[in-house]
Amino acid sequence: MLWLLFLTLPGLGSSVPVTPGPGPGRELVGIVGGCDVSARRYPWQVSLRFYNSKRRQWVHQCGGSLIHPQWVLTAAHCMEPENMTPSKAGVQVGQLRLYDHRKLTMVKQVIRHPKFNSSQGAKGGADIALLRLEAPVTLSADVNLVLLPPASLRVPERKMCWVTGWGNINYKSPLPPPYHLQEVEVPIVGKEVCNQRYQKVEKNPRPIKEDMLCAGSEGRDSCQGDSGGPLVCSWNCTWVQVGVVSWGHQCGLRDFPGVYARVTSYMSWISQHVRLSPGS
Repeated sequence: MLWLLFLTLPGLGSSVPVTPGPGPGRELVGIVGGCDVSARRYPWQVSLRFYNSKRRQWVHQCGGSLIHPQWVLTAAHCMEPENMTPSKAGVQVGQLRLYDHRKLTMVKQVIRHPKFNSSQGAKGGADIALLRLEAPVTLSADVNLVLLPPASLRVPERKMCWVTGWGNINYKSPLPPPYHLQEVEVPIVGKEVCNQRYQKVEKNPRPIKEDMLCAGSEGRDSCQGDSGGPLVCSWNCTWVQVGVVSWGHQCGLRDFPGVYARVTSYMSWISQHVRLSPGS
């Protein structure tokens, strides 16, 4: 049974500062413009791994979030090709630095949203997937669940939220060893504003669909390798996942915030597969 708190909120309101900004001694490194994450701040963050036969090891490909002891939420485009068998994927939970240890939990079932179109990719929308693990993970201070929002939740423009991952620190610049999980605070960008900006580079006159959410500013963004990871906002000191890292135009550019799958658009679909229950 899933222990999720369904918050009956019309909107998230203003940002609730939980983590101080970078101070002396905190180097600004990616995600893009992010910092090393302190222990136990994001216990729901997982690394999605695929086996690389040349390197003979399971390699980080995407992020994800633990929404139930046996279920991970991630991006559909991370689970390509469509006919990929679940046995080729595993997840690492409770780890800040990639490859510190290699105790993976294997994936038993992959459920992509039925409206996800492989030929269009993330830009086509419905870029969301569920992974059922072979066995439930043990919850602890280092491994825990993120809360999901009610479908009615509206995230206001300029709300400050947080995105985490092990992705590139700049476009085509990978995170250097020791591959420490990164966090960065990003502002929510309104749908109309985001549409106007992406019209400059996309052939589609309405590139930002109803099931998408934009967040980011110049030098503060998610990037390649962060896909599938969580965008979370705080409310009364509670984290709520509102987005899944999906796509964007390069990383951290002034006029191009990151684009996320809007979690509230898919709460009904998620609840069809994962047993959700109100309460903590």
